[in-house]
Amino acid sequence: MEVERGGPGIVEFDCVPPAPGTPPVPAAADRMEVYERLTALAAPIAADAHPAVAARLGADLAYLGSRLGERPDLDAYIRATQGCGAAGWPEDYVAERGDAVRTRLAAHGIAWDAGTEDALRGLEEPLPADEAVKAILAAVADHEPAVRKAVGSEAPYRLSVECVDVDEYWAYWLDGAGQHVRLRINPRNARFTKVGARQFALHEVLGHGLQCAAFADRCGREDVPWVRMISVHGPTQVLLEGLAQALPLFVVPDDAVLGTRVRLDHYLQLVRAELHIAVNSGASVRACAAHARARVPFWTDRHIADVLADRGSDPRLRSYLWAYPAGFDWFVRLADADTAVITEVLHAAYRDPLTPGGLGRLHPGGPPIGGPGPAVRLREPDVLRGADRAAGADT
Repeated sequence: MEVERGGPGIVEFDCVPPAPGTPPVPAAADRMEVYERLTALAAPIAADAHPAVAARLGADLAYLGSRLGERPDLDAYIRATQGCGAAGWPEDYVAERGDAVRTRLAAHGIAWDAGTEDALRGLEEPLPADEAVKAILAAVADHEPAVRKAVGSEAPYRLSVECVDVDEYWAYWLDGAGQHVRLRINPRNARFTKVGARQFALHEVLGHGLQCAAFADRCGREDVPWVRMISVHGPTQVLLEGLAQALPLFVVPDDAVLGTRVRLDHYLQLVRAELHIAVNSGASVRACAAHARARVPFWTDRHIADVLADRGSDPRLRSYLWAYPAGFDWFVRLADADTAVITEVLHAAYRDPLTPGGLGRLHPGGPPIGGPGPAVRLREPDVLRGADRAAGADT
């Protein structure tokens, strides 16, 4: 229904697609019909007896309620949809991660200024756009044995690659059904480098693609206790996005340049999390933009504007984009854990679409997912000038 109305899709992967020839399920007439049907489905589901189904139905209702005009507090909305808190990370922790990234960049001869991103892309060895797909497929072939060994999966998959031009925040997107996984490349945002090819072969194909194909493979062999259709507003995204972003740390820990890119991306997601909280807590656009520029000197005004609008006004992205920093930070910290813990988590992560609660039970010594808080409190800049300042003084 959402797609027919011209909106973005919310289904990321269908683990059990309909058999060929099955008539399509007709779209609901409107959102209220969907809301009422979901409410009726959720009513008899006991959370203690069917926790995965109950959590997913709760996420569906919270997301649809937001689509219908509700505006819950950010932490409540994230808990209902993504299954974790939105306390954020202390200012000192984010600053420490920034210092560590700047040290790594300096070791490569890269300064922290407006040219940082361009300099890092130069180090990553730019590729012509028409060579990007070939480079990604070669990286998949190179790294697939190591990934399969690390995650304990032999699930088959079939990959197709498409180039699209869409006004979305993403550069690469993986979706699919059953054993078929589809990688879409958005040239508006994609960076074509040799290191980027390795990163996104791991993130999209061997992260999301193989992982979802493994879920589908299990669904084809046995009954499972979870909803077999994965959506971006559901409580499995912390696992999916967190592990995909951090996967190079487990598979190619000695790749220095890719490691620097991953650590930089981790820091940038923590900054985006600060802005996510701030724009949903009443901070002004001017205060958020000033904070973003202070934290990341190479972000453009266009990027900052998109970060704020996506997280502040879009019900889908207000939920989904929190999964990136929440999951990324947890898996970055997992990379420093005992080898036995890492193996247990990675194997479980390619068997079940784990929720934040499931991750926490596997690694009870890990950090709070979504941050321990408190997040930085932004200061409103002094914007009064000239006549405005004089008028304020007279009141």
